[in-house]
Amino acid sequence: MVKTVIGVFDSREQADKAVSHMRSSGFDTNEISIVAKGGKNGSDGAEGNGNDGDDEDGGTLDMDTIADGTTAGGALGGLAGLALGAGVLAVPGLGPIIAAGPIAGLISGAATGGVAGGLLDMGIPEERGRYYEGEVRKGRILAAVKTHEQKVGNAAAIMRKNGAKDVETH
Repeated sequence: MVKTVIGVFDSREQADKAVSHMRSSGFDTNEISIVAKGGKNGSDGAEGNGNDGDDEDGGTLDMDTIADGTTAGGALGGLAGLALGAGVLAVPGLGPIIAAGPIAGLISGAATGGVAGGLLDMGIPEERGRYYEGEVRKGRILAAVKTHEQKVGNAAAIMRKNGAKDVETH
């Protein structure tokens, strides 16, 4: 049975470490999703993009900061490995967001439902989806892993080890 593990990170660095660890532990990029508020280069100047776009203090992401996960040796970092499927989406009431992984298609397909609608399609109850959407609105980074039941414990442990809060399995 396939389940979804979801968690919230306060900074890009935490999310990047968690994604890198998951990838090195055998999770495929098709299983990992990231959602964050769009920043300076991932926006069109919509509301909520003042200083929040400054990634230096662990704030919101933009397309450049996702790609910054590339290491000097040429290997892809955690978020950089997801950057190929990343996109900037305008979500009503939330503004521009960066979404990478399978959730990107779900959010764009459920544009009126926003992040919560995309999470609902991943098996997250509507009430919890609204909570997580609120966390993204506050500038936090959401990570979700949709994987086989045998791997959910490992995904949750990796998220927690790297600073994720509100880690749940659905």
